[in-house]
Amino acid sequence: MTDDPERFDAGDPDQAVVDDPEQFDPDSIGSEGPPVAEKPYKILFEANKCIGTGRCAEASDNWELDITTGIAAPVSYFIGEDELAENVDAAELCPAKKGDGVIHVIDRRTGEEVAPDPAGDGSISVDW
Repeated sequence: MTDDPERFDAGDPDQAVVDDPEQFDPDSIGSEGPPVAEKPYKILFEANKCIGTGRCAEASDNWELDITTGIAAPVSYFIGEDELAENVDAAELCPAKKGDGVIHVIDRRTGEEVAPDPAGDGSISVDW
């Protein structure tokens, strides 16, 4: 795991291994992060499905597009209320995964997906 609790380390087996997607709770991925009261939202990002359009980076200062790889990445995986709107925009603008997007904003207090929420029921739409 990285020294920064807000950064995802794809090489960390506690963060990256999904042995059985049917038995996997996507909300459990990543570090514990900062206190929920401080940063009540978490970003889940399906980086392997990023198609590099850069719409997330246009919508939010929390997203950076690496022009050499064409892959985006969040600056922080844990965000506060003041960052919510721009990260919701990033999630909703993402055209990857047949329009459902690969950026997911999760409310850490309830475990529900705030965006993009294609089913409209708060269920996490990660597709691993």
